[in-house]
Amino acid sequence: MPRLTKPKQGGSRQRHRVYRKDLSCYFCMHGIDDIDYKNDVPLRRFMSSYSKILPTRKTGICAKHQRRLAEAIKRARFMAIVPYVS
Repeated sequence: MPRLTKPKQGGSRQRHRVYRKDLSCYFCMHGIDDIDYKNDVPLRRFMSSYSKILPTRKTGICAKHQRRLAEAIKRARFMAIVPYVS
């Protein structure tokens, strides 16, 4: 009588391909050069529900505007316009 065995645990992991949809930079499309830290509505758009800054791969913002956005969010947090955590 053959003995039943469990499938092998561990071993080789399968790699999943991540397909990224083409996102274009919100600020480049709208011609926004300066990101104002006092205007909290656009800043909250690029923050998660836990008030964390969303990465470029999720938002599609170019590197230049991602750096400026991060700086603006940090200034807004310091001035208590947006929360550090929610």
